[in-house]
Amino acid sequence: MAALVLTGAAVALAIVFGGGKSTEKAKAAETNPGQPTVSIVSPRNGEVQPNHAVVVKVGIENFQLAPASFGEEPELGEGSLRFSLNRVPNCVDPVKLEKAIKSPTGKERLQGQSMDFPKNAGPNGILAEREGTEGKSSPATRPEIFYHRLQWGFYRLTVTLAQNNGATTPYHAVTNFQILPAPGHGPKCTGGKVPSAKAAAFG
Repeated sequence: MAALVLTGAAVALAIVFGGGKSTEKAKAAETNPGQPTVSIVSPRNGEVQPNHAVVVKVGIENFQLAPASFGEEPELGEGSLRFSLNRVPNCVDPVKLEKAIKSPTGKERLQGQSMDFPKNAGPNGILAEREGTEGKSSPATRPEIFYHRLQWGFYRLTVTLAQNNGATTPYHAVTNFQILPAPGHGPKCTGGKVPSAKAAAFG
């Protein structure tokens, strides 16, 4: 029964967050077989977990990670990754949320707090600090990253292929997941403010 409940929750979250990114990527790959693609293997879209840490793993096709060329001149078909993890805001002023949805530059969502700092992204966060991307993205030359010390809540993760010099490409993938609060420590929004679950639905 517990397994069914968790499965149902995961499905519900997938519906809330939207799981069309993988489908769009697959269609693009079919029409452009030589086009680089990146997909998120874990965590899966809509995943629910009690742990306050997550190992992110990605799959890459038609693109080569090149650690030895990191920071150098761009080369066709090679480069690095940019991981970007943001916590969906909780107890949001509905007026602020509406402005974000209608903003022409806000991508119809609130950005949320970044986890791309050394305290959360470890060595990749240190590299972000060195490269000047802390609070925006964590560079990586391996198809994985470890985030820890994460609070409960909803998270949105974006992985983007980047050139050797750090310039990002249009090729990216997105997933969303939730970290469950401890019993009795769930969200309690007052004054008409919007909880993170509802705010996530707009992203």
